Amino acid sequence: MGRKGFYYNQNACIGCRTCQVACKDKNDLDVGTLFRHVTSYETGTFPEAHVYHYAATCNHCEDAACVAVCPNAATYYDENDGTVQHDDEKCIGCQYCVKACPYGVPQYIADIQKTHKCDACIGLRSTGEQPACVAACPMRALDFGDIEEVRKAHPDAVDQIAVLPEASQTNPSVAIGAKEVALAVDPVAIAL
Repeated sequence: MGRKGFYYNQNACIGCRTCQVACKDKNDLDVGTLFRHVTSYETGTFPEAHVYHYAATCNHCEDAACVAVCPNAATYYDENDGTVQHDDEKCIGCQYCVKACPYGVPQYIADIQKTHKCDACIGLRSTGEQPACVAACPMRALDFGDIEEVRKAHPDAVDQIAVLPEASQTNPSVAIGAKEVALAVDPVAIAL
């Protein structure tokens, strides 16, 4: 079984944030904590201004910075599908993973003094279901599966757009069906 990852079709995404809400609900996250978050960006200037959305979550990187720095092996690769998982019992709340992740994915939860992150809904997947964000998307802009198969199915997909750090840092397990404007430099986040 190959390494798993997400596909995100930016051309289908309407920025509704249903994926974000579904993830928050499934993980029972408090206000201010998100494992998947949608950000809208604008590029260009009038009359050639453009808007696009990016639905970000853990990229389950092949060379995950969070795994590399965890002093207690609380963040680790699942041996069955290569996703990056987190063990609450081993977590000492040091936040090294929070500081190391170039994508800003791990979230420190002060109430329990531990870090949490997207686990690609490993529990749902074990029963044959899709991750909550994938199942909830009304535009079917998200998918999850063997990352090599996903990339074969979407040969024009990329693993980096302008708002993301250099992919070679961590080799993310993500395929983005990017809008051309998402590859343009100097995007500006839109506050909604």
